[in-house]
Amino acid sequence: MPTPATAQVDMGRPSGPPTNPLDRFFRISERGSSLPREIRGGLATFFAMAYIIVLNPIILGTAEDKFHHHLSGGQLVTATVITAAFTTLLMGVLGNVPIALAAGLGVNTVVALQLAPKMSWPDAMGMVVLAGLAIMLMVATGLRERVMTAVPLGLRKGIAIGIGLFILLIGLVDSGFVTRIPDKAHTTVPLQLGADGHLTGWPVLIFILGTLLTLGLIIRRVAGAILISIVSMTVLALIIDAVADVPAESWGLTVPKWPGNPVSTPDFGLLGKVSLFGGFHKVGILTGVLFVFTVLLSCFFDAMGTILGVSDEAGLLDEKGDLPGINKVLMIDGIATAVGGASSSSANTCFVESTAGVGEGAKTGLASVVTGLMFVLALFLTPLATMVPAQAATPALVAVGFLILSGSIREIDWSDFTIAVPAFLTMVLMPFTYSITNGIGIGFLTFCVLRLVAGRGKEVPIALYAVAAVFAFYYLMPALGLL
Repeated sequence: MPTPATAQVDMGRPSGPPTNPLDRFFRISERGSSLPREIRGGLATFFAMAYIIVLNPIILGTAEDKFHHHLSGGQLVTATVITAAFTTLLMGVLGNVPIALAAGLGVNTVVALQLAPKMSWPDAMGMVVLAGLAIMLMVATGLRERVMTAVPLGLRKGIAIGIGLFILLIGLVDSGFVTRIPDKAHTTVPLQLGADGHLTGWPVLIFILGTLLTLGLIIRRVAGAILISIVSMTVLALIIDAVADVPAESWGLTVPKWPGNPVSTPDFGLLGKVSLFGGFHKVGILTGVLFVFTVLLSCFFDAMGTILGVSDEAGLLDEKGDLPGINKVLMIDGIATAVGGASSSSANTCFVESTAGVGEGAKTGLASVVTGLMFVLALFLTPLATMVPAQAATPALVAVGFLILSGSIREIDWSDFTIAVPAFLTMVLMPFTYSITNGIGIGFLTFCVLRLVAGRGKEVPIALYAVAAVFAFYYLMPALGLL
């Protein structure tokens, strides 16, 4: 009997040899998937992450560099979309995994708030390109793969669960179901229900109905559950917004209105506006290296956690918990970081929202190709792509977060505290600190320390000791006055 985490992707499992070149190339039948599932998965992933088309330009466009220059919003939209399209298509065709890429939210904040204020925008994006090149070098030398394969299975499951909890929290926050309590409230409670401690307003109702619909369809094992929910709730949101007096700000970034002109003209003005080493002249060699290191660390481990989590949920890991052909996936992620810098959209990385597509049954790179093609369309139809409100898309994250948790938590050896405690800290600190990297870093450090305390230090791979030392240095940098 399938577990809840695999129930949806197991229904109607295809059998028999591949019947067409597309099937053979992406190994669709071999992985137990089907063409409709891959298409639905690609669409679900796109709708779950389409918010980045709006959010990335806001984060980068509202910041200014050392010379008080702002990036153009229209150009940022084009850069964000075209880079996401290119890197996601690359992952689909060459990596053959259902993982989509776009501008990383943690990294773009670092670029906007730490790098740009100390140099020009081209200089800051040059730092991102250098971080991408460094990641590619680590992949080429096998270092990145050695780090990933050195992680014990229990800790990998903790990473997967942490990602599940993290995307659950993202769904709750982005939908407005929970909100941050402002500092002026002088309370130690960080979050509250709704905007004022209560659930009010049509947008929250859309989220609640969407979540119930998604979970209900999954329980009934309805094919396309997530995509059906997203489309249905978008239509309902359009109707409600048209007939009810709904304040635009209550929807968040995306208001569900049919655009007057659904076609937009892309502006490629930011592509190639990068200075590789100009930043070092502005801040010095040591500070410049530390900036590159900060971007590299965030990209490296955010992607590592996402790749392991999504691949595990898709059933792509082997009996050792490794992803076959992972070097291709890691190299494409490094390329995405560099390409993001070269396009001025900030580092692109693997998106945890890819789990929305996996929840639809996606298991191959064809789903990523579909997502990438949707981004290509969004290049010209951005008004339509940004019509889906967060309240219609985020129920998918809540449902998939549960599926990941239910499928992985049993596989951790809770009787061995040297693995159970690090796994626990990893899974809770990802949502609590709103960072995949922080969860992995604390988990690695705790694992190494506890194994040493237990007299089992020899069981820890050298690669993990090295990574733990890097994280320790990273966390100490502000105290040492290096950041």
